Amino acid sequence: MSNLQELHDFAVDLARTAMATMAASKPQPDDAATKKDLADWVTPFDQAIERHTRSEIARRYPQHRVIGEEYGAADSPSTGTFTWYVDPIDGTTNFVHGLPWASFSLAGYDEHGVAVGVVADAARAEVLSAVRGGGAWIDGEPARCGSATGLAGGILLTEWSGNQPWPGMFDVLTQVAARFGATRIMGSCALALASVGVGRAAGALLPGRYNLWDVAAGALIAREGGAHVSAKDGVDEGVPADGILAAVPGAADEILGLWRAAAPAAAVGAS
Repeated sequence: MSNLQELHDFAVDLARTAMATMAASKPQPDDAATKKDLADWVTPFDQAIERHTRSEIARRYPQHRVIGEEYGAADSPSTGTFTWYVDPIDGTTNFVHGLPWASFSLAGYDEHGVAVGVVADAARAEVLSAVRGGGAWIDGEPARCGSATGLAGGILLTEWSGNQPWPGMFDVLTQVAARFGATRIMGSCALALASVGVGRAAGALLPGRYNLWDVAAGALIAREGGAHVSAKDGVDEGVPADGILAAVPGAADEILGLWRAAAPAAAVGAS
């Protein structure tokens, strides 16, 4: 645990540096570029944050691997017992347009799975973090998920799958509303999952396919905060690869039921 705590504290320092860069930056759409499509933004700040993160990991832990959204596994050892997954800015579309819901996400994996995770919310100037088996924190203070027993009066966070609805999305949103819950689509998977673990939402449902740098840190923070974290099968272990739910225990079965019952629908605008 002491070694994991050291790695956690190192990750928190990297998150604070990334957060400072984001807070001091004023990107404009004309200064940014797109990657696989016109909805997939990247800025020089994404790239600079990832380069700095990689450089610091290589300096401190040269045997560790790094896999990131912007540079993949470039310049990383081909073998190693510890791997970092970094998303320098999760929510770049928000960041480019001046909206506040964007975060830095960093997760560290050992042979047993995700071991440490940090999600930095630049707008709130907060670092949400966790160590496997050691709990979740907000800026070093212990944090826990909420105690809601259902969706009524609460918030379910979700995200688009890419920039399209995920199968059954509209059915789920309609059912949440019918149960007097609210749904929010904010734009950062990492921050959505982490928010459940620190008591700010009843659940976060992400049925699309995501990369580990999108969800691993947030999933660990949710689980260490006491939330249920699973795929559609409801089994609470690891970081699901094909759809993920983080929910307060009292609402998990209700949300899983809505997810399972939702009828897939054609994506709006899909060809």
